[in-house]
Order: sequence, then structure tokens, then C-alpha cells
Amino acid sequence: MLSLASLLASRVEAAAGIDPEMRPATKPQFGHFQSNVALRLAKREGRPPREVAADLARRIDVADLCEPIEIAGPGFLNFRMHPEVLAAAANDLLADPHTGIDQAERSQRIVIDYSSPNVAKQMHVGHLRTTIIGDCFNRVLTASGHTVIPQNHVGDWGRQFGMLIEQIADENLDLDALDLSGAEALYKRANERLAADDAFADRARARVVALQSGDEATGAIWSRLIDVSKAGFNEAYERLGVLLADGDIAGESFYNAMLEGICTDLEARGIAVVDDEALVVFADGFEAPAILRNRHGGYGYDVTDVAALKYRAQTLRADRIVYVTDARQHHHFELVFAVARKAGYVGDETSTEHVGYGMVLGRDGRPFSTREGTAAYLIDLLDAAEEHVTRPIALAAIKYADLSNQLQKDYVFDVERMTATTGDTGPYLQYAHARAHRILTRAEAERLTWDEVTVLTEPAEQNLALLLSRFGEIVALVASDLQPHKLCTYLFELATAMSVFYEQCPVLKSEGEVCASRLALCATTRKVLATGLGLLGIEAPNQM
Repeated sequence: MLSLASLLASRVEAAAGIDPEMRPATKPQFGHFQSNVALRLAKREGRPPREVAADLARRIDVADLCEPIEIAGPGFLNFRMHPEVLAAAANDLLADPHTGIDQAERSQRIVIDYSSPNVAKQMHVGHLRTTIIGDCFNRVLTASGHTVIPQNHVGDWGRQFGMLIEQIADENLDLDALDLSGAEALYKRANERLAADDAFADRARARVVALQSGDEATGAIWSRLIDVSKAGFNEAYERLGVLLADGDIAGESFYNAMLEGICTDLEARGIAVVDDEALVVFADGFEAPAILRNRHGGYGYDVTDVAALKYRAQTLRADRIVYVTDARQHHHFELVFAVARKAGYVGDETSTEHVGYGMVLGRDGRPFSTREGTAAYLIDLLDAAEEHVTRPIALAAIKYADLSNQLQKDYVFDVERMTATTGDTGPYLQYAHARAHRILTRAEAERLTWDEVTVLTEPAEQNLALLLSRFGEIVALVASDLQPHKLCTYLFELATAMSVFYEQCPVLKSEGEVCASRLALCATTRKVLATGLGLLGIEAPNQM
């Protein structure tokens, strides 16, 4: 279903011949929507803008949607929607808010790479952002009609497993009693010993060879470490309320068998060359090459990520591949994208995007850390928030604080501000939903009924209905540009408009058709708030 803005824009474009760049009006006296299309056409045609505007106003066929078009200032076109049109849009959402989400013209297969914790390590603050952001993308793109394939690229392969497995063997550790925190403590002991004990370091290197060669006993210990880590990750995912499951895991080990074949293929075709004893690919526009195989014969992140791209483009048949990682990895992924395209593993029909995010900062403006000064665990942040409020509200506070800022920017983890039920916060949106629910519950207790929105005479009513009509276009915008702060801003504006409406337009104290219509408007707002919060991965409670 086209949003009112999209429908209006299509009518204006039919008359003007160019995109009208329809925008919400900046002030109520300018109507509901504005366009500067006449000014742009006037410049192209060398005519007075108001003359062009008047000509367009006569030719644009929107009488069924709007009152007569107004010309303002140097030639802006102002559009004021008929109240019955706004009411109809609200009623469509009341029936099912998902019908207001614009469905993609062509459904795509979209791979989203996110979360990606490391085996034998607890998830830290950085994993909070990638997991929350990726989960939001998953929800928005799925709601927009796409097939989403989450890929959790866990760090489950590499030299560190040699020292871990050797330490387990030396300690004769009971793996059945090991959990993720115990595995991380093991990692720290093994790492300290690796630096201090040359004999242990030699045995650890030998263990890596044994693991890579398929030694059964070594592989069994490695598998147990994977299982322990999965259990810890799943506990964190369940606590965060995100959609990731074991079936979404495709870690580094998954691509290990592909690496030699990629190196052989690219070298045979002259795409990869030996430089300083390493096998590398020089990509246009990049000063340094991607290193497929180092001078010692080892494979690194570059070739693993090329293998992942090949698999996702060719086997998973992805139309769009999105990576959600720290912004500091942007250069790495741009290089890997270039290599995969040069190799022909990813065609022009498949888009590749890196969505980078900033750091989580403490109230002192420094990267968030524990009291001991080490990198904060994800669980520390959740515990800190839950000391102030219940879990659903704490998660709303954390997720909204993360998603409501432009992703590339750092944000401050300030629990007191984030958990406030006033201002631009997740709990404020939850409170707005609970308030709407409370009004409707009281109405039911008083045996009041409502079916649809029919009366929109007050400005506050019209503004709320107008905002409701924009829900679909906002979701479509986020699905396109992957900037969830736009959905957050919309939901905050909707909650604020709901508050103004409640203050200026008595609901339960009104009578007859006006009362029923305002109750229907409350019900529609409740549904859209719940649906929008759901797309952010936030629960919409009925009580606060």
C-alpha cells in the first residue's frame, strides 16, 4: 500500500515530469505537505516560479486527496489532505499496521552479517551494537517483504585454539563443567603461559597443526569449546531478545576448506600475485593489497572474508549483502568487496554494504569499561541498566539509545538518562504505548466502543492521523538506507503527537461519534507504536 506521501508524490510527478521531492510541511499554516518542484522547473525553463507553480496547480490531479493546492512564497506548492483521506489511512492501519509497511517492488534475498563473537570469550560492549543493529535490520527488511538470511560469523578458528586445547590437556580440565566465563578464564591463563613458556608455545603450535589436520582427539576438544561458547552466546541473545539462533552460525571454520581453492584459482588467473613471498591481490583504488596467504603459508581475515562473500553471493544467492561491524573496519571490507568483484565471485547484480558503527562511551566520554579498566562485557551493561528498571524497560533504554543516534557516531551509555520515561528515550515510547492502552482499557470498562476514525476536525487530531499515515514510508526508508534513527525519530514524534492530542482533545469525556473516533485514533496509535517498537526489537508493554 502506497503511503499518502508516495501517492501524492506520484500524482505531482505525473504532471511535473520530475520527482517533486515531497516533504512534510514545516508549519501547520503550510498544510500537510510541501514541494519545491515549481522552483526547480522554473530554473530549468527560465520562467517565473509562481507562474510555473500556478500552471502545475491547475494540472495536478489531487482533488480526491487534497483541498485546492496553495502557492506560497516564491512558488512552493502546499498540500492539505482531506480529513476523510487521513481517516481512511488511519483505519487501514487500525485493521493491520503491517499493511501500512510499503512492500518492496522486488523481494530480495538479503544476507546480514552481524554479532560475530569469538569462541571462548564473553561478548563485550562492541557486540552489543552489532547485535542490536543487525537484529533491527533483520526485522525491518523482513517486514518489508524480503527474505533475510542472518549470518553469525563467529571467531571459531585460528592459532588461539592451539594454546586453548593444550592448556585444557595440561590441566586435565573437565569440559563438562566448563561454561563461557570459565572458557574465557582458561583463555587468559593459556595466553599468559604462551608468552612465558617456550615449550608450551611449541606444543600449542603443534596442536594447531593437529587441529587443521583433522586429529580426532584435538577436534573433539575444539568442538566442546564451540558448544560451550554457543550456550553462552544463546543466553546473551535470549536476554537481549534478538532473533539469532544456532542455525545462523557460519563461523571462520565454515570457510576453512575453501581458502586453498580460492588462492589457487586467483593465482592461476593472474588476479593474485606473489609479493614479498605472500600471495596478494592489488585492487584498484587501494594502496595496500589484500593478503590471501602470508609468507609463512597462513591464511588471514582477507581471504576468509572473500570466501564468505563468494559463498553468500553464489550459494546463498544473495541480492544484497550487509556487514554490521565497527566503523574502523570499513577499509578492510571495502578492500574485500573490491577483491571479490575483481575475482568475479560477486557480480554487479549483488550489492555489498558495510554499515559501520561508533563506540559506546561512558559518562566520562571515554570508551565504556569496567571498574578494573578492561573492556566491558555485554552482561555488565545489561546488569547496570537492570539495577534501575525491569528488564523490558532496560532493554528498551539500551536498544533505543543505540539505534536513535546515527550509527557511525559514538554514544554515551548514561543509564539514568536512557531509562527516563520523559524525553527522547525508549521507555518514553513504551510509556506512550501503555498510556494509549490504559485509555482503551478504561473505555472498555465504561462499555464504550469504537470501530474506525471518522472525525478529524481538530489540528491535533489531524496531525496525529497524518503522522500515522507516514509509518510505511519511514519503514521503507530504513529498509533502503539502513539508518534506524529515522524510525526512532518518527516514533518519538508520534508519541509526542499522541501526548498533544490527549491534552487538547478529550477522549473519554467526549461523546458520541467524536468519542468513538478518538478512541479509534488511540487504538491505531497503540498498534503503530507496538509495531514500530517491534521493528526496533523493543517490547511494547501494556503497563508501566
